[in-house]
Amino acid sequence: MAKAAKINFNKETYLKWYEIMLLVRRFEEKSAQLYGQQKIKGFCHLYIGQEAIVAGMISATTKDDKFITAYRDHGHALALGVSSNAVMAELYGKATGCTSGKGGSMHMFSKEHNFLGGHGIVGGQIPLGAGIAFAEKYLGTTNLCVCFMGDGAVRQGALHEAFNMAMLWKLPVIFICENNDYAMGTSVERTTNVLDIYKIGSAYEMPSFQVDGMKCETVHDAIKEAADRARKGDGPTFLEIKTYRYRGHSMSDPATYRSKDEVAHYKTLDPLETTKNTILENKMATEAELDAIEARIMDEVNASVEFAENSPYPDASELYTNVYDGEYPYIMD
Repeated sequence: MAKAAKINFNKETYLKWYEIMLLVRRFEEKSAQLYGQQKIKGFCHLYIGQEAIVAGMISATTKDDKFITAYRDHGHALALGVSSNAVMAELYGKATGCTSGKGGSMHMFSKEHNFLGGHGIVGGQIPLGAGIAFAEKYLGTTNLCVCFMGDGAVRQGALHEAFNMAMLWKLPVIFICENNDYAMGTSVERTTNVLDIYKIGSAYEMPSFQVDGMKCETVHDAIKEAADRARKGDGPTFLEIKTYRYRGHSMSDPATYRSKDEVAHYKTLDPLETTKNTILENKMATEAELDAIEARIMDEVNASVEFAENSPYPDASELYTNVYDGEYPYIMD
């Protein structure tokens, strides 16, 4: 057997990464199955293949930081500690979901976990991320905001406005483009001549870097460096994290625009498998111990389905709860 590669992270970190990625992967696989059975309806965007990003994010940030993303958000919610029960129930549209059954797949939210959405408007979360960071700076905290977007969202004008203000005011925000090569079914090459998306930040003299998003190690290092910069008061960072989704844009997308060779290549880079191999090669855990983790996670995912199945739908009386604030009496019944 070849000598195991040198590693710079401890056993606990690798096992935490593996558990996060495995939970997200198995949860998303189960979600796909349930969608096929029409138990989950509406739009549904899976995170399969991109799990190393949220795993590396968790180890590089604190629980007091704030997080916001677009509509491919199940993985972010789970990684941040929102329970499988609450996420699955939300997919079912049940009252026990993390958004009380009102948000569904695209609008996960948890104040308890500082997860501020899940947003369905393409690019709409980018200025919100800057605003959240402004609030942290205004309040004098050392917290930051991690603001995720897809490669399609960087075409939105709101990004440029947010980048300009974030640099002008040195806001503690990390802008992360999860570049999975396709905005819906349109490749990056067909939408811009700036193929290295991180270069967009140079127009604002924002520290900007391209990151291998198929490895937890590289994601952690990049986000940790950006977080340290933000906490020191040096302002924002833009990270283009190169990743790959193994499924289509959404459950309605067969992804026929990609070649089998392309998908096969990225399967060899699967972060779940490479992390597992690193753990085994460096004797951080045995195959039996990893099997036990897998069994526990599958039990959790299956239990979340049962929880969602047995949960009630929101009562009609809840229609306007959390939508309009009672302080605005001019809003009619």
